[in-house]
Amino acid sequence: MHEELLALIEKNSNMGIKDIAVMLGKSEIDIANELSEMEKEGVICGYHTLINWDKTSIEKVTGLIEVRVTPQRGQGFDKIAERIYNYPEVHAVYLISGGYDLLVIIEEKSLREIANFVSDKLSTLDNVVSTGTHFILKKYKDHGTVMVRKHEDEREIIVP
Repeated sequence: MHEELLALIEKNSNMGIKDIAVMLGKSEIDIANELSEMEKEGVICGYHTLINWDKTSIEKVTGLIEVRVTPQRGQGFDKIAERIYNYPEVHAVYLISGGYDLLVIIEEKSLREIANFVSDKLSTLDNVVSTGTHFILKKYKDHGTVMVRKHEDEREIIVP
């Protein structure tokens, strides 16, 4: 049941226990216990709402920052990743393969604020060798959800 339950709540964390129980053919108490256990075990780490900020009047710019670091002896990348993810601006930090070591995701109000974060905070950290910054210009799909709607063909069909 873990896999089915996780798939359901990953797609819609707002789904009620009653609805989940009906969909999975289980009792509400079984679902509640299962969710509680997975939260305690750290399988479920949190619940989030996906917002299309482009549809609001709030300005948000997302920066993807590739960071090359020198890992610390005996701690690998963990210590530097921890220093980075403790900044409140940072939304996510991933250890990645390829030419860079870490991918840092931040959201700010402007490109300049992201650039300032990189130059004033990130680049000055010990063990940071280099950075590369990218900006998200448009989201097409995020967390499995399509963010843009297709425009339906509104032309009238003429049948002879």
